[in-house]
Order: sequence, then C-alpha cells, then structure tokens
Amino acid sequence: MAERFQREVKDRWYVKYNEMGFPAIQKGWVLPADRWRDFDPFILMAEDWFKKGTFPDHPHRGFQTVTYVVDGRLEHIDNAGGRDILEPGDVQYMNAGWAARHAEDGVEDDVAHTLQLWLNLPKDKKDSETIYQNVYGEEAPVVPIDGGSVKVFSGCVAGVTGPLDSIVPITLSELTLAKGAEFTLDLPENHNAFLYVLAGEIEAGVNKVNMKKHGVGTLSFNENGEGTSELTIKSQKRRTKVLIYSGAPIREEIVPHGPFVMNSMEEIKQAYDDFRQGKFGPPAV
Repeated sequence: MAERFQREVKDRWYVKYNEMGFPAIQKGWVLPADRWRDFDPFILMAEDWFKKGTFPDHPHRGFQTVTYVVDGRLEHIDNAGGRDILEPGDVQYMNAGWAARHAEDGVEDDVAHTLQLWLNLPKDKKDSETIYQNVYGEEAPVVPIDGGSVKVFSGCVAGVTGPLDSIVPITLSELTLAKGAEFTLDLPENHNAFLYVLAGEIEAGVNKVNMKKHGVGTLSFNENGEGTSELTIKSQKRRTKVLIYSGAPIREEIVPHGPFVMNSMEEIKQAYDDFRQGKFGPPAV
C-alpha cells in the first residue's frame, strides 16, 4: 500500500485585530484578501465582533460564504423571505450566485462574534441560483475520539459526512482535544487547506509546528493527487479547539471588489449597475 501524503504547516501567522467604529467593535483578517492566490479556492476570512446595525441590507454576487458563529447570536435576513437566528457553534452557508441580498446582524444587545469565509465560485457557476443553508451545531455529526471529538460540518472527515452542501465541495471540521490528545484527520490530497486555532495550543503537521489561540496555518498539499492525505494535530493545552477547512483550487483569475467577486472589472461594474437598477430584488428587512 502506497504511503499517504503527510501534511505539513507551510506558513503560519497570528491574527492582528483592529478596533472598529460602533456598532462594529473589532475585526481581524484570518485570511487576508490580498493573498487569495495562495488560499484558492478560499478568498478571505474575517473574524468580527459586532452589534446590531453593523451589516444591514447589502448585495453579493459571484462567490459563497461560510459563517461560523463563535459567540453571541447572529440574525440572518434575506430578501427571499428567509429569517433565522444562529447561535454559538452554528454555521450558515450562502451561495450568492448571481444575486444575493441579505443582512447579518447581532440580536438585541448581543455582541456577535463570527468567522466569515469567502469561497470562490468558478466562472461557469457565478450566475448560479442564490442558496442559503443553516447548519445548526446539533445537526453536524460528532465522532468521539481518544481525548476529544471531531464535529463535521461539510465533506467527509473521520468516516462521516457533514450536512453543509456547498456548490464547490469543501471540508469543514471542528476538532476538540484534551491536553496531550492527538488525532490524524484524513483530507483529500488535492485540497488546499488551512486551520485556525479557536482555543488552546497545538502542534500541527508532520513538521510539528506550534500554534496558539488566534494562530492560522496553511498546509502543504498535492494538487495532482487523487488519494487522501493525513494531517496530525496534537493538543498542548486543555480545551483545545481547532477549525480545519479544505477545498480544491479553482485556478481562475478573480477581481474581489466590495461585495462582489467576479473574473473581470467589467463584470464588477455590471454587478454594481444591476444592483442600482434593482435586479437584486427588494431590500432584506
């Protein structure tokens, strides 16, 4: 049997945070947008703390979002009539496709703390149907492991498949470990991947890189591989929690601009024109 590809931590950094003007409170870039070629198919990931009124009605086109609620409550409203409140440990998936219009806000006096990932769409799917899917924490399968657990939101990890059904297939799992516990995740070998330490401290990859809370690590991968790879994570502290994301690169040039992600500046201008002309539909209120 051929030896499987062993993932290593290729690059790492710690998120730097900036205070924002009220009702926004604080923001940090887990994945900075100017490095989207390194992260492909992922474009950016923002970590936000905010209160009601920060993200009212706004449009999107040409990409997907995966929003993980860390703390507080997040109210989602869209102009197709969708409305729900997500709580800590819940995830919302949105395929903006050709025209999404929604609002994301804190609830009452809560401070919402979220991680929002922007996931690219290939050119032939940028005009796809707009879709929203809420994945509540209790709906994601949990696999007990020695010294912890793996919760799977998307893709096949640890022998189970998560309920999140994205247009571009990804994996998203949440690994919880006690001090000294170790686990090896199987990920598609050709998926670009990164991890984010929500709590505790880890040693990750075959090169055993140390990372603490707020640490981000991009991982090696074999883009032409057809099998699975192994990512080993060991906890160095109690109550360690890590999010692991992976997806196959799309390898298309993109133009991220404001709330839109298209393949050219002309398409960005068209998106703004379409929004001004009311083609995105009524406000999300």
